Amino acid sequence: MFRPILATCFLLAAGAAMACTRPDMAATRPDAVLAEVNSFRQSKGLHPLVADGRLQAAAAEHACDSAEQGRMGHSGSDGSTLSDRVLREGYRYRTIAENVAMGYPDASAVTDGWAESRGHRRNMLMRDAEDAGVGVAADRNGRLHWVLVLGRD
Repeated sequence: MFRPILATCFLLAAGAAMACTRPDMAATRPDAVLAEVNSFRQSKGLHPLVADGRLQAAAAEHACDSAEQGRMGHSGSDGSTLSDRVLREGYRYRTIAENVAMGYPDASAVTDGWAESRGHRRNMLMRDAEDAGVGVAADRNGRLHWVLVLGRD
C-alpha cells in the first residue's frame, strides 16, 4: 500500500514548459487546493492568499518535474531550488516557502496532510505570505505530485 509523502522547505530572503500529465478532475485543480489552504488560513484568523501566475508557473513546473522523475523533493532535476524557480518566473520575493507532497488523492487530503505536519503547517500559516501558486501532476503510476508555493514580493 502506498502512503502519501510530504516534504517542506522554508526560505526567507529579499521556465521552460514541460510535458506532463495534469489531472483534470475538479478535486485536483490548483484552485481547489488554494481554496482549501485559504479556508485553513481563515480558520486561524489569517487573510487569504491570492493566486499569482508567476508562483503558479513555478509550482506547475516543479510538480511536472517531480512526476516525470517519479520522486518528490525540493530540488529540481536540473538542480534548481525553490528560489531559482520563482526568480526564473520573475517573482522577486521577500518571503518564499514551498510544500510538496506525493500520493494524496485530492485537494482536501493534501491540505489536511500539510496541516498535520509542523513544517507544512507553519508555511501555510505564514502571516506575511500574500501570494500562492499550486501545481499538480500525475506520474506514470498515476500518483499525484503536489506543489504549493507561498510568497510575498
